[in-house]
Amino acid sequence: MIALCSAGLTKRFAAGKRSTLALDDVSISVDAGSLTALVGPDGAGKTTFLRLAAGLLLPDGGSLQVLGIDVARDPQAVQERISYMPQRFGLYDDLSVQENLDLYADLHGVSASARKLRYARLLEMTNLGPFAARLAGQLSGGMKQKLGLACTLVRSPELLLLDEPTVGVDPLSRQELWSIVEQLVQGEGLSVVLSTAYLDEAERCAQVVLMREGKVLARGAPQSIRQHAEGRCFVATPAAGIAPRSLQARLLDDRADIIDAVPQTGEVRFISGEPVMPALAALAGLAVRAVPARLEDGFMVLLRQIAPPPAPGPAGADAGAAAPPPARPPDARPTVIEVRDLVRKFGDFVAVANTTFSVRQGEVFGLLGPNGAGKTTTFRMLCGLLAATSGSLSVAGVNLRGAPAEARRRIGYVSQKFALYGTLAVLDNLRFFAGAYGLRGAAARTRVQTVMAQFDLAALGATPAGDLPGGFRQRVAMAAALLHEPQILFLDEPTSGADPLARRDFWRRITLLAEGGTTVVVTTHFMEEAEYCDRILIQDAGKVLALGTPLEVRRQASAALDLPVQSIGMEQAFIGIVRQARAEHPA
Repeated sequence: MIALCSAGLTKRFAAGKRSTLALDDVSISVDAGSLTALVGPDGAGKTTFLRLAAGLLLPDGGSLQVLGIDVARDPQAVQERISYMPQRFGLYDDLSVQENLDLYADLHGVSASARKLRYARLLEMTNLGPFAARLAGQLSGGMKQKLGLACTLVRSPELLLLDEPTVGVDPLSRQELWSIVEQLVQGEGLSVVLSTAYLDEAERCAQVVLMREGKVLARGAPQSIRQHAEGRCFVATPAAGIAPRSLQARLLDDRADIIDAVPQTGEVRFISGEPVMPALAALAGLAVRAVPARLEDGFMVLLRQIAPPPAPGPAGADAGAAAPPPARPPDARPTVIEVRDLVRKFGDFVAVANTTFSVRQGEVFGLLGPNGAGKTTTFRMLCGLLAATSGSLSVAGVNLRGAPAEARRRIGYVSQKFALYGTLAVLDNLRFFAGAYGLRGAAARTRVQTVMAQFDLAALGATPAGDLPGGFRQRVAMAAALLHEPQILFLDEPTSGADPLARRDFWRRITLLAEGGTTVVVTTHFMEEAEYCDRILIQDAGKVLALGTPLEVRRQASAALDLPVQSIGMEQAFIGIVRQARAEHPA
């Protein structure tokens, strides 16, 4: 049986005199009882497709059948048999977990007898039973996502549509959410179509549909996508003293034949433009070995055929040669953030407990932790947005407890949520923030022009910021945060929901900033991004569980998991360290 089938589907959106083709001749078929992933860059059309399948939009052309029903002719009949969870699911923060479930059961007309059985199943699957009386607004991000999924499933649908259900969710919660989805598919035969920014999630699906700019580039089993990169994937070990992110940057900047590169467990994984080993003469000093392709590798090969990587940088030293040493070794650089015995309480609740660490100039420092671990509270105290209960905190040489305004003038901040003015044009946003940072006249005009060139925004100057795809919004937010040339840049989950292309572009820019001496403090739920950091701190329940370089953290996880350190990725290390701490201190 076929759960969903589209043929030649098109959808266009008009805004004033402009028109955008969101879906262009899209043909997709989904088998009943299967799991299908939609992947692709921002603006690919994934959300539009799901909203059409849910009967919330009407197509402009082509056909779309869901459960054998023509959605355009009878959207209500479709909506009675499916469930749809959008990216921003509408939980009611002032209602408890149980009251949210009751509300959605009322909306869907679920009988009292059916609720009793359904609630028990949903609360067990989501592990929300002990929190049934807790207000939704007091739940962590991962728990909110699980509650949103539970509310979506208060009735038994035949098809479940999920729009990026794990965005902003930590690795532990992602595992739990995927366990629920796979139980539904395997145990109840539910058909599921979801969009995701995580390629490792898509690898778990029976079918993957790769989209770009409203078109389907490829579809099939994950193996069929991986095959596009077979024989092209290699891993290079950096020479001593070379950070993986620096080697990655040099491979991309200096080598026209390398189409992708990412840090991985202290090394750099890269894709050659041709299915041959790159010439070793040009990679002198590097140990290079071939590795099997992953779904993400195939994804990048297909996208790069349409959107080639930026042209290599100017000719210079070979990518494998040792990078020129910094003016001062890392240990000799000045400390720009000093945290000692930091505590933050909300009433009787201790959100951050006796945290101590320091960050040096030009360092990329990662704050990691599960949802509700205290990292966002720590982050907000570092930015001067939240006062500490006790302890000492110095940022850019200023005591934050005594002069937070002075410290804030020396830092840049990019929040997790889009914080620009959506109705203002990109150029007007930058002009406004330049003024907010105290820049006037020629100085303001020069800085605005500089950051627009730095972030390739010149062609978007007149575009309302709210109309930009996520990756471009992120660029504008970064540009605004750097207008006043801050010493320290704080980034709160800046790549949440971003596709792999946007994440690579973002981290390339961060590498350049760090090489120029800017200190970067970042929170992220993409654990592979921790490999870009010089050091990382892992928190849970307000306490520091690990602090050190990515290699040192993997070594700590190696002891906890009793596995060789070279076999442990950062996500596995993160989960192992957090689970061990929770097992030792269940409270």
